[in-house]
Amino acid sequence: MVNPFDPKTVLLAKHAQHVVLIHFPIALFIAGVGFDFLARWTKRAGFAEAAYYNFLGAAASIVPVLATGVLAWQLQLEGQKVKGILLWHMLAAAFSSVAILWVAWALWRAREKKHEPSGIVLAIEILGVAVIGLTGHLGGFLSGVNGMG
Repeated sequence: MVNPFDPKTVLLAKHAQHVVLIHFPIALFIAGVGFDFLARWTKRAGFAEAAYYNFLGAAASIVPVLATGVLAWQLQLEGQKVKGILLWHMLAAAFSSVAILWVAWALWRAREKKHEPSGIVLAIEILGVAVIGLTGHLGGFLSGVNGMG
């Protein structure tokens, strides 16, 4: 029986790090979108501040998530050819990552120039949430949570 508290088990599991870490950018980005909607609706600076830091946190957590995703592909999926669900998952992950990074950059830039972010930022946020949902759904099939695996 494997000891769940053994550091070797925790740190060297074939794909566990990606499955655990992916929840950070997802939660931070979706919370950021919620705060951004509230900030625009209520005109409260506190919500805008919360959105900004959630988006920065989501952007910062993208790098380890992408790195562990590549490791999961190599270790758990044994570097299988990129096709089918794996291909769609990787494409959606790339778009999700770009959306998260772009929104964080756009809000940082607006903050630096001391002006309101444009409406296109909100559109990218909504699209980003949809694609993040699709990415997670496809990832569920790859990990075996949604079947196949």
